[in-house]
Amino acid sequence: MAWRCGLSGIVRVAAVIAVCVWAGASAIAGEGPVRAVATFSVLGDLVREVGGRHVEVSTLVGPGSDVHSFSPAPGDARKLAGADLVVVNGLGLEGWIERLIRASGTKAPVVTASNGVPTIEEADPHGHADHGHGAVDPHAWQSVANVKIYVANIREGLSKVDPAHAADYASAASGYSAKLDALDRDVRAALARIPAENRRLITTHDAFGYFAAAYGLKILAPQGLSTESEASPRDVARIISQIRKEKVPAVFLETVTDPRQMERIARESGARIGGEIYSDALSPPDGPAPTYLAMIASNVKAFETALAPR
Repeated sequence: MAWRCGLSGIVRVAAVIAVCVWAGASAIAGEGPVRAVATFSVLGDLVREVGGRHVEVSTLVGPGSDVHSFSPAPGDARKLAGADLVVVNGLGLEGWIERLIRASGTKAPVVTASNGVPTIEEADPHGHADHGHGAVDPHAWQSVANVKIYVANIREGLSKVDPAHAADYASAASGYSAKLDALDRDVRAALARIPAENRRLITTHDAFGYFAAAYGLKILAPQGLSTESEASPRDVARIISQIRKEKVPAVFLETVTDPRQMERIARESGARIGGEIYSDALSPPDGPAPTYLAMIASNVKAFETALAPR
């Protein structure tokens, strides 16, 4: 993601002001909750689960917004300038974060939540050399098992900046990990009800590689790993041909992308629209996926409804 032209100077000025305002007000000394900034909504939810009442969480890319196409503004630098902890996904997802951190002047430690996950390489069915992330797929949170690693990294980061509440963070992380184990079992049970020949997903961009690897599905996507990449007419034609040949029953619309391309693919291939799924962002609080646990459950329900026998 390219840095917006002319923004850097504004961000630097805003950051200097923010540092002055926040100087001496550190929550780490026990004067208030830890101020944690997460790069996008999925991470924000995980930090809230581990941090509980000891942490005040804000996100740079909120619910329903696309982390791929995000363009930082001065207010985002102010958030980082006042942070006690910054939590990022890593794996090249947030191409803008290093510049924003430098521009903000923040001294907060940075936790890379994906550290230690078993990564998978970028799938490249279209022959493109690069989709904007390099060789590694950054969407590691789509595997529930990986999120247990995310939670452990977040717990460690919070414990380092706020050791007085380390026991609480450990307890919360343990409890949430148990919920993740239960969710993983539910996902496997639901997908087992889908016939093996139907376990094929057509999604807008290639964000479900980790989900597919963990749960035995095949993913096709006209776009690459980033929503900023554009599928060529040849890519779309190839997908339509493959859907017809393999009799793929449904295509799914991702909430952070333009649905028109997938609607065209469904129309021309004969596949039905299987519903909306959540890949890179949670829903607003009143939606079906306001938390990570709800997001995975909502997606699996959509898959099962569309692909299981009727």
